[in-house]
Amino acid sequence: MLRNSCKALRNSFSSNTWRAASNHGPRQPLPSIEKRLEKAHPQFTERSQLKYARRLVVKLGSAVITREDNHGLALGRLASIVEQVAECHLEGREVIMVTSGAVAFGKQKLAQELLMSLSMRETLNPKDSKEFDGATLEPRAAAAVGQSGLMSLYDAMFAQYGVKIAQVLVTKPDFYNEETRNNLFSTLSELISLNIVPIINTNDAVSPPMFIRDDEPAGGARKGIPIKDNDSLSAMLAAEVQADLLILMSDVDGIYNKPPWEDGAKLMHTYTSDDINSIEFGKKSKVGTGGMDSKVKAATWALDRGVSVVICNGMQEKAIKTIVGGRKVGTFFTEATESTNTIPVEVMAENARTGSRQMQALSPAERALAVNNLADLLVSREKFILEANAKDLEEAQRSGLAKPLLSRLSLNSAKLKNLSIGLRQIADDSHKNVGRVLRRTRLADGLELKQVTVPIGVLLVIFESRPDSLPQVAALAMASANGLLLKGGKEAAHSNKALMELVKEALNSVGAEHAVSLVSTREEISDLLAMENHIDLIIPRGSSELVRNIQEQSLHIPVLGHAEGVCHVYVDKDADLGKALHIARDAKCDYPAACNAMETLLIHEDLMSGQIFNDVCNMLKREGVKIYAGPRLNQQLTFGPPAAKSLRHEYGALECCIEIVPSLEEAINHIHTYGSGHTDVIVTENDATAQRFLNSVDSACVFHNASSRFADGFRFGLGAEVGISTARIHARGPVGVEGLLTTKWILNGQDHAAADFVEGGTRTWLHQQLPID
Repeated sequence: MLRNSCKALRNSFSSNTWRAASNHGPRQPLPSIEKRLEKAHPQFTERSQLKYARRLVVKLGSAVITREDNHGLALGRLASIVEQVAECHLEGREVIMVTSGAVAFGKQKLAQELLMSLSMRETLNPKDSKEFDGATLEPRAAAAVGQSGLMSLYDAMFAQYGVKIAQVLVTKPDFYNEETRNNLFSTLSELISLNIVPIINTNDAVSPPMFIRDDEPAGGARKGIPIKDNDSLSAMLAAEVQADLLILMSDVDGIYNKPPWEDGAKLMHTYTSDDINSIEFGKKSKVGTGGMDSKVKAATWALDRGVSVVICNGMQEKAIKTIVGGRKVGTFFTEATESTNTIPVEVMAENARTGSRQMQALSPAERALAVNNLADLLVSREKFILEANAKDLEEAQRSGLAKPLLSRLSLNSAKLKNLSIGLRQIADDSHKNVGRVLRRTRLADGLELKQVTVPIGVLLVIFESRPDSLPQVAALAMASANGLLLKGGKEAAHSNKALMELVKEALNSVGAEHAVSLVSTREEISDLLAMENHIDLIIPRGSSELVRNIQEQSLHIPVLGHAEGVCHVYVDKDADLGKALHIARDAKCDYPAACNAMETLLIHEDLMSGQIFNDVCNMLKREGVKIYAGPRLNQQLTFGPPAAKSLRHEYGALECCIEIVPSLEEAINHIHTYGSGHTDVIVTENDATAQRFLNSVDSACVFHNASSRFADGFRFGLGAEVGISTARIHARGPVGVEGLLTTKWILNGQDHAAADFVEGGTRTWLHQQLPID
């Protein structure tokens, strides 16, 4: 489909715009840039739109593809870029490359020849030997030697993907002369129509670095851009061919407000023409002919002519594909100014860090006050919240949102009151959270060490379809003095916005309004996961697919959570029938979409001949539960429920699997094989059997004669939870305030030095454990 759309675009482009010359008649004059722009596409104003770019110009700077010694190419990096360009081409996009590298490649080859020649002269006449200096090589000669080799290399690399290329060498006269200028762009048009990737480089063998004056005709209308490097050359090409996107690849991450090596330098993810006065430029590239100021001028020139531009670090892995995917890489040039009310997410994260420190400086009573204020607002502003929630529900029903997700999305008076009660529990417990002394040790006379609790820092909580998560998580962050970024699902946008207003109001009462923020921009989750300098912990709350994707994508920020909730209830041979029915019904039917709902019911095989098996099945059927049979059960039944496709499956609905096991040991083995380590239950009247189950099952929560639905922060008395973790370090099970704290060590001494404790020194170790106040 993409290929067809591009083909149609290409046909339209070739016939209507470029007017390639016929073999039987004179070439038609090429319309001016300004004339052609009348037919150009609407310019992209957001990164997310870049995935729709069809025609790309990719400029590879010298620093990107050249080795640090300037002799030869960085082949691994170049191969990665070629792979990305080939992928874009095979997807149906049209790509034009502007490349440097001929001089560097030529220097490498000439250096080898000169070294061999020098070695021969030294052998014949040692007195005439001179030290070889590669820097003395003539650049034009190096370019002449390197151009053919560079294109042979490109040809071999692209051939691996079945992509044809063509070299287009340009010099200064090609842009001075109207005829050669038209010929150039007609050639490019023809190559693209033949599904060939044009690779453009300057003919440095015969021409010095290009510089074309920017002629100002009468009236001040600008005809072109001064072409003095590959940046400006790429900008002109992109404008001439009406490219959707120009990618300028350099050796820096993008545009900084000042040279990136200076203190206070910040990467500008978005650049508009208004930002020019806020930038301080450094020196130009050590390898190429252009500096960052040249790139900005070229980018803004192209932007003025309808071309979207990104300046990025070409050394970053998969930079081209990441940009085309709409991700936040490099600096995106746009004329769309952000709303004055929109705060960049990086600023939100910095504010959250500052807000966390402000919360730490508050007394426990002040932190508790903020949480209690939020609890009050949930009740007093009920109408305001439910009106916003009604808008979300209406839109969700119209869009056909699944029933389990609708249930999670829905708020009501009872939910808000329970939320308020839970928040008050958090407030009551917050007095002993931050700054609690866990250990005191007298290391030596006058030298005392303390281990105390402190907040983790800045949390990112990503949640789907559950607006009630927002006040819960915000209250836990307040109580633990953590900064917090919240990213909610778009289906709960109105509810989240309303609840966030109440959170801000509660925080404002203690002067820490910016400690918690809702990321409501079109920020891609993958971009948030790359903010390791701003975010300390990620907590996903949602579907197993969401959690798994975040765990896979977050390479540098730890993720706390669980991907699946495959919970089991095991009915032992010594189980009480009434208890088993009551627990199984609650575990499956109370809230089937919850992660702590039962997904597999294990029944001891001795019960198959009695009444309990039939009663359990009949009860589940009455509740509307669709039953699937495990392999053992399926073998014993002539007519029964359909076979389960998998024993490790989270249904999240009124569906479950029933399987029989011959013993307690087999039940435990089944749970370890197919469970997710979330919550598992035994129903039995045999205390010894129960104890063996509780000790042996390696899950975050293990219960005896109690529903799996008790695996919840509120029910555990934690007030609320940020999620349930099946990890084995830091926090496990329902995670309340305790899971959002870490520790630091505080040492109080007098004039102590480590050298005082060496053998024969003036001080000795005591390592005496002290009572905790």
